[in-house]
Amino acid sequence: MSPEWIWGIFIFAFGACIGSFLNVVIYRMPRDKSLISPPSSCPWCNKHIRFYDNIPLVSWIVLGGKCRYCKGKISFRYFVIELLSALLFVGVFILYFVEGVRRFEIDGAFGISAFVKGGWFFYLIHMVLLASFLAASAIDLELWVIPLGICWFVTAVGVAGSALGSLIIDPRIINHYKLFPSVSGETGALAAGAGAGMVLSLIFLSTGLIKRSYDYEENETKDPDGQPEAEPVFNHRREILKEVVFLLPIIICAGAGFWVCRHSSLGVRWCIDLSQHPMVSGLMGSLSGYFAGCGLLWGTRIIGTLCFGKEAMGLGDVHLMGAAGAVIGPVFVVLAFFIAPFFGLAWAGYQMFFKKTRQIPYGPFLSLGVFSVMILHDWFREYLAGLYLYH
Repeated sequence: MSPEWIWGIFIFAFGACIGSFLNVVIYRMPRDKSLISPPSSCPWCNKHIRFYDNIPLVSWIVLGGKCRYCKGKISFRYFVIELLSALLFVGVFILYFVEGVRRFEIDGAFGISAFVKGGWFFYLIHMVLLASFLAASAIDLELWVIPLGICWFVTAVGVAGSALGSLIIDPRIINHYKLFPSVSGETGALAAGAGAGMVLSLIFLSTGLIKRSYDYEENETKDPDGQPEAEPVFNHRREILKEVVFLLPIIICAGAGFWVCRHSSLGVRWCIDLSQHPMVSGLMGSLSGYFAGCGLLWGTRIIGTLCFGKEAMGLGDVHLMGAAGAVIGPVFVVLAFFIAPFFGLAWAGYQMFFKKTRQIPYGPFLSLGVFSVMILHDWFREYLAGLYLYH
């Protein structure tokens, strides 16, 4: 058996195990339950599921999709998520390290050898994003909400991975093949300023100097027993202006960072020395991707809400694209933003053709857009380089 097959089988099984955990995330996280305890149990009879009944893919088939004890039905979603996760893990591995869709070499090695010599770290960061987005999309499809915890987790992994990548893979290889985000000194100064502004905004928010938008606890009315009487009614334009106020320190500090970089000796030193350090460049590249992803969606949310007088785009979508940007960088998160609507149009066409009426949230389309630019990275890069926009 060839090494590719051995690796493929192992990664398929590993992906299925990750899918099993994603099922826990999908069910528990939006319901504010712990992901660690209690152990998995049947939702019908509450009996703990034994390890031999919790083998990804296999157990669902052997049990016929039913609990061993009470014969209660186990949702087909569990099997689907495990299968999708397994196929996603092995599919991306094959595309990156067997078929060479994402071309790069490490120490003169390609394919599986490049994976062993450090490509595994690059692959791991990408799979954290894709697996998390699979869970977020499943939650969004079921409950029309994207847990911000998933987005923050991916953002943290993206920022840390971009900063630490140069310790595992030669920085020259990272820069040449654009394995992790990296930026120029001026763009890094923008990102650093925006980061400082975000810290200020969060401090102002926590101290009450900035009001939180769509604060349900503040706006809901309660009956004499302390129970909510009805869903709060919001003035959407007024609520979205609170978010504009929250963003102002970020915008102002980003502008200040850019000005300092261009017009002061400190800025010159930043652009020439500090920002070109591989770890700093990776960190700033990831942050710039985060702010680019959030900025696009947040701008769309603000403009749409002001124009139509109702909430446009959820904050979950905003943070989802911010997390994507932290992993794939500012250029490709912008591309993903403009590709996502085509998946939405395809779904709309399907609905029209089959006369369906059910709508779905936008998170899955955004996730598909991100997945597309990750897989077609080299093609987009060559196309943009032909336009002298990206090198």
